[in-house]
Amino acid sequence: MRESATGSFMAQAVTQYSVLYESLRSRRTRPIVPTGLDRMVGLARVRLGGLRQGRQYLLSQAEQACLLTPEYRNTSDAALRVKLSEMREAFARQREGEEQLRHALAMLREVARRETGEEPYPVQLMAALALYHGRIVEMLTGEGKTLTGSLAAALVAWRRRRLHVLTVNDYLAQRDAESRAGLYRWCGLSCGAIVQATGGAERFEIYSRSIVYGSPKQIVADWLRDQLKLGGVQSPWQARAAGEGGPFGTSRKGELPMVPGLHAALVDEADAVLIDEGVVPLIIARSRREDDMSQVYREAVGFANKLDEGNDYVIDHVRKRCMLKERGEERLVGIFGAGVAGGQSPLWKATRRGHELVRQALVAKHCYLLGQQYAIVDGKVVIVDEYTGRFLADRSWEHGLHQAVEAKESVEVTADRETLARQSFQRFFRTYPFLCGMTGTSADATPEIEGVYGRSVVRVPTHRPLIRTQEPLQVFRTQRDKWSAIVDNIERVHNAGRPVLVGTRSIASSELLSTLLTQRNLPHQVLNANHDKEEAQIIVGAGKGRNGAVPAAITVATNMAGRGTDIKLDSHAREAGGLHVVLTELHGALRIDRQFIGRAGRQGDPGSAAIFVSLEDEICRKFIRWPANVLRQRSKDANLSSVPGIARLMRFAQQRSEARDRRNRMAVLKQDDWIDKHLPGVG
Repeated sequence: MRESATGSFMAQAVTQYSVLYESLRSRRTRPIVPTGLDRMVGLARVRLGGLRQGRQYLLSQAEQACLLTPEYRNTSDAALRVKLSEMREAFARQREGEEQLRHALAMLREVARRETGEEPYPVQLMAALALYHGRIVEMLTGEGKTLTGSLAAALVAWRRRRLHVLTVNDYLAQRDAESRAGLYRWCGLSCGAIVQATGGAERFEIYSRSIVYGSPKQIVADWLRDQLKLGGVQSPWQARAAGEGGPFGTSRKGELPMVPGLHAALVDEADAVLIDEGVVPLIIARSRREDDMSQVYREAVGFANKLDEGNDYVIDHVRKRCMLKERGEERLVGIFGAGVAGGQSPLWKATRRGHELVRQALVAKHCYLLGQQYAIVDGKVVIVDEYTGRFLADRSWEHGLHQAVEAKESVEVTADRETLARQSFQRFFRTYPFLCGMTGTSADATPEIEGVYGRSVVRVPTHRPLIRTQEPLQVFRTQRDKWSAIVDNIERVHNAGRPVLVGTRSIASSELLSTLLTQRNLPHQVLNANHDKEEAQIIVGAGKGRNGAVPAAITVATNMAGRGTDIKLDSHAREAGGLHVVLTELHGALRIDRQFIGRAGRQGDPGSAAIFVSLEDEICRKFIRWPANVLRQRSKDANLSSVPGIARLMRFAQQRSEARDRRNRMAVLKQDDWIDKHLPGVG
């Protein structure tokens, strides 16, 4: 009995040491992006590796793996499990070669067929192989990324011991972990999902599994909490030496790091996670002050409303900044003095701080709009994700901006917060020793992925030929003209018995279009952050064509529609011509347009897409204001699509938006590297 207790104690101590060691090892990793000649050499290595294991090589290996399928088709379940166990040991000992890898793919293909009823296509095996070699894979929407990712996840987990599979939201993380658990059990692996509702003790247990699914927000937050918990600890022995009263002096799970190190990451929807959200810092914060600042923010909004745009201040809508003019500064001095004399906060005696608060209030007034950047939910300001259209209920803007928006909307002003730890997703993902990912549109960001993450991009061919048709870009003089043409287009396609999916950039636009469709007596469903609870039900019916007296589906949605899920056509829709996708304006990046258009024409299905733009759209106002104003003033026609060069002008606006976003991401990259170099242990 004593020997058993001693053995249990030793095993527990070894486990604790391992968790601490792996956490601290990952913490010391500082992936500074090279510059100059070092950057050129690094890019050359990445591209050379991509050429050495190019599309033809990967497809050839996948086809050879398919030829091995008969060898395992008639193998019993028990015998197949034994072979998988032997293969797992070979990978764990890093003794796998090309032949073993082909056999492993063939076995996993058979396991997928038996467990899920899905037999991977050769192109899916090709993509899984590319992921295993640390590539970013572009697979068009609907080509089966979920199945592909599960095959690659098993191989990577065998080789790297632990794998984090990152996806865009909790729903997809939970769904994929549950649907793929059986496949992983065949491979001797365990999996689980970290979601918002996962409790503390359960999180520790899930993180100890071979494969962990979760959104970046969840895993980065747990990682940051671990860094706060570790404090200045530099080694496992130092942590253990903290004594019984120290943070790691006992065996309780709550006193150990939650994430046992960063080993490998497989990123689903890599364009959204690595690029679009890559610069977003995740912050652990606490209330900064005990005193109430809410009245000060309300007073700042009142002072801001007394100023005149143009004469007193200028708004830079692209950079979301406010610049006070000399007259505005002088007026504010008088306004502050009158405010203090009138019994308002004495803070306004500090002119510099007052100017800062008023500028923030003006930015909140002009650059952050209800129904676009945020919504009011249960009396609170909730941020709307620009790329997915979803609510980000547990996030807030920094530096008093969130409080300024709350004051503008006359809702309860929350406490200002003090940052305890922060980490950009871009910095976090560069910490993983092994990184791979898959998406539908990564090729558009290939240079950035190669330069920032050191990963080459491979485009995987479709299983069936793409037959979706693309209508010419439609450009209109005003938004009124554009919306009228959009409704006409929807009505025409709807009357042909085809389902229609309409994409909008904001909640406000989706509600406006819903009103216009109602006026035309066109039945439809709305899918945005206000209706996210019905998402699964709406998506299931979004591909239905006209069936007798039952009309074809019309779905009006923000970018959230169908991300990670299939919009499946019924036979009526397929016969009528498939799903028709309408984009109501250009996004800030071509990738996002392609992502939404990719909802149509999946797996060789018929389909079509149309894009509508007006010279009053946000992208035109911000990036081609002067030529857009000239065209709008000189042209009498509502439809400007036939104007020479108009499509190139719209693409130029989009390219300017993409360039601005790239500069923002590079600025965050430089900031991360500066912090790593000069402030080790911070962030």
